[in-house]
Amino acid sequence: MSLNPTRTIAELKELRALTSDENGAQRVAWTDTWLKAREWFASKSSDLPVEQHYDSAGNNWVTLPGASERALLIGGHLDSVPNGGWLDGALNVLAGLEVLRRFASEFHGRPPVTIRLVDWADEEGARFGRSLLGSSAFAGTHSIATDRGRADRDGVKMEDALRRCGVEMDRFPEAERERKNAGAYLELHIEQGPVLESLGLPLGVVLGTKGVERHNITFHGQEAHSGSTPMNARRDALAAAAKLALEIRAIAGKHADAVCTMGSLKTFPGIVTAVVGRCEATLDQRDLNAGVLAQMYREAQEASRRFAAEEKCTVEWSRLWNIEPVPFHPALLDLCEQAVRETSGSTHRMPSGPLHDAAEVSRAGIPTAMMFVQSLNGISHNKIEDTRQEHLEMSVTALDKLASKTVNWMVK
Repeated sequence: MSLNPTRTIAELKELRALTSDENGAQRVAWTDTWLKAREWFASKSSDLPVEQHYDSAGNNWVTLPGASERALLIGGHLDSVPNGGWLDGALNVLAGLEVLRRFASEFHGRPPVTIRLVDWADEEGARFGRSLLGSSAFAGTHSIATDRGRADRDGVKMEDALRRCGVEMDRFPEAERERKNAGAYLELHIEQGPVLESLGLPLGVVLGTKGVERHNITFHGQEAHSGSTPMNARRDALAAAAKLALEIRAIAGKHADAVCTMGSLKTFPGIVTAVVGRCEATLDQRDLNAGVLAQMYREAQEASRRFAAEEKCTVEWSRLWNIEPVPFHPALLDLCEQAVRETSGSTHRMPSGPLHDAAEVSRAGIPTAMMFVQSLNGISHNKIEDTRQEHLEMSVTALDKLASKTVNWMVK
């Protein structure tokens, strides 16, 4: 059986028909629709010489034993955000399944190394706000205590929802056993952004996932009557925040791949007849270079203090969350570039702004590579998410080429 990328597309459409409605994909993790998707996926490998099991964190493993126990891992996730797209996550899994089929056929059920396909549990974190759940349990970076108290918008506790699906949070550390014999990890994903389309390229090589600095910033001024307070006498907290919102664009603009976003703003008292006395904002900064990330954070703090002083205000910072940049394996990046170039004739290296399971696997010390395929209009997490069929077929072919090159690299 040779590689058949058109089958991957047909299976993606089959999954869409099974688990989507007029608003898009509804495969939110720990729901009945997600469980239906996983049951459907299990049927697709039933005729292969593989072993399938769920680990203690709910990750689904499909293993094709090889001549060596050394394992090549290929991963993705079937779960989606509510009203999501048909490709995000699912492409990775079904393309990986097609690669696994090709290995099983070419090597008569026994490839040179063991091939393991994994459908990670709850990559999106859509229901409980905890992304990369299954892969972080695998990597040993998960904190059970932090997540035990999480609940969805209906008040259902995360712990109870997982238990309903046969997963006990206290057993999460057992998922680390799946790292045994792992020699490399590969992941294919839609870009979810506009870069490849703007360059006219179907495929790209992912350098790594950007680090993130995420903070609450609160400017304190003085509430005052909007009609009787002269402009030069105001202590307007919103004015200080507005200046910072513009300044972070210049801060990010100094670096080719950096991004800064003030995505939330709350004013108090929040009425049309009062000068803003308190303004709460959020800042998200991302870059693949840890030094750049630290510099942007420092510059944003300095700018906030400057603008606070200009508006006769004060400013406070509190960290919401941060994560270090995760560069992928240099040797596998070279192999990925070869596979992309052989498939499409050209290539482009780029960082990933969104987080992915690949970052957690890399954090566990497993050599990792990731490949992007172009997203039309740069849209994802939306029912209109799409990629040209010829590009989808090329992505499956390129992933297969990368898998073969990686196996040879592992054997050597």
